[in-house]
Amino acid sequence: MKTKLTLLAIVLLAISCTNKVEKEEWIPLFNGENLDGWTVKIRNYPVGENFGNTFRVEDGLLKVRYDAYDEFNDCFGHIYTNEVFSSYKLRVEYRFLGEQVKGAAGWAYRNNGVMFHSQSAESIHLNQDFPVSIEAQLLGGDGSGDRPTGSVCTPGTEVYIDNKPYKAHCYESNSKTYDGDQWVNFELVVYGDSLVHHIVEGDTVLTYTNLTVGGGNVSPTPDIPFGPLKKGHIALQSESHPTDFRKIEILKLD
Repeated sequence: MKTKLTLLAIVLLAISCTNKVEKEEWIPLFNGENLDGWTVKIRNYPVGENFGNTFRVEDGLLKVRYDAYDEFNDCFGHIYTNEVFSSYKLRVEYRFLGEQVKGAAGWAYRNNGVMFHSQSAESIHLNQDFPVSIEAQLLGGDGSGDRPTGSVCTPGTEVYIDNKPYKAHCYESNSKTYDGDQWVNFELVVYGDSLVHHIVEGDTVLTYTNLTVGGGNVSPTPDIPFGPLKKGHIALQSESHPTDFRKIEILKLD
């Protein structure tokens, strides 16, 4: 009898643990109705000025659009969470569609990104192009070759790849190429400044460590002390190609 009761206790404990896993508290960062909880900063425009209604909500989607632009003129923009995050899982569903705005660079074709551990919108210089942050790059195929999504770029930052400092600006993931206007599921798993995984459609396509402030590729350079990069805001880009987001949710791990 005692053995049976012990086995029953183990089974009940296992069920209890399983239920706890199923009750993960994913929090939507985008409510599908408006941009509450977010702040826009577009290059050459003041904080909060959403030039040309670049970031908008329509049909329950967060859309990035350029119909009010005559030319892009390097007006790189970002929409930032008002809240700061450190360790978490992030889920984003995105798609590229339509034509790139006139005057944009070729490298920005079907190009967007999730900037994380970012400086705040309020700390960005008026004419600063990109925030000091880590960028999980989102790319769409151009129909002519490999263009993996989920790579990492480092504006004003540095990371370690395979336990070695990586000094170049971007490191390519091993993701497949996603052509056309299809929806893609992208996930980040972030543990402070220690460890990051990029996951595309359930496959881990990149892992890196040791996030720090340092390096170039931000102009003008903001006055942010070098050192470990443990936390920051999350931002989505307007980098010249129309993009839709239909899910942006977070699971805090700290």
